[in-house]
Amino acid sequence: MTPTTDYRPQTTPVFRRILLKLSGEALMGSQAYGIDTAVAASVAKELRSVHDLGVEIAVVVGGGNIFRGVSESAGNMDRSAADYIGMLATVMNAVVLQDALEKANVYTRVMSAIDIPQLAEPFIRRRAVRHLEKKRVVIFAAGTGNPYFTTDSAAALRALEIKADVILKGTKVDGIYSADPVKEPTATRFDQITFQEVLERQLKVMDASAISLCRDNDLPLMVFNMRQDGNIVKALQGDTSIGTLVTN
Repeated sequence: MTPTTDYRPQTTPVFRRILLKLSGEALMGSQAYGIDTAVAASVAKELRSVHDLGVEIAVVVGGGNIFRGVSESAGNMDRSAADYIGMLATVMNAVVLQDALEKANVYTRVMSAIDIPQLAEPFIRRRAVRHLEKKRVVIFAAGTGNPYFTTDSAAALRALEIKADVILKGTKVDGIYSADPVKEPTATRFDQITFQEVLERQLKVMDASAISLCRDNDLPLMVFNMRQDGNIVKALQGDTSIGTLVTN
């Protein structure tokens, strides 16, 4: 699968196999904690529209809406133990999203880096690729299966393993800014930026290890506003007006 290098807006998808990085907080909706099933249904509807274009979809979902290993709720817990709890939270979110997708008539498989056979298949790279080729949505849960690694790192790793054309990172803002746009109203939004600039400016896009993985393997990253209907399809069409494209 050879990704195109033409990122101008197209009427047909620029990318044929994508990995969507979805934060756990994206599933909270207006709640302060937990899962809003209406939001999960809305995400599923968006993914259905992408699936109908013939695009192969993988998803990495976070667990911050339930538990985060480095959060205050972890207290003085051992970091490894806290991170494993966070991995279990991602499995919960993955099963919720799977249910929403299958209610939208999209065949879905959850693959976990932790062995939980009652809920998910074990992650096996060739099996994941085969599911994608059969046009099933594959949700990767439990991060990398290792503590001290974020779901950002898991997203970069899984995207490379399945040979995705791009990582789409859904956020609550419309791209990458020179500073936090909430705190700095004069912050500048980038239509396009390089991975090296992201690292040098220490922009809080993904953690440094994930950005380095993408840079070293020439895997483009699109950061966009997930809360606006239709933006995933626009991102697939190379429309940088809805977000920021990060490349080498």
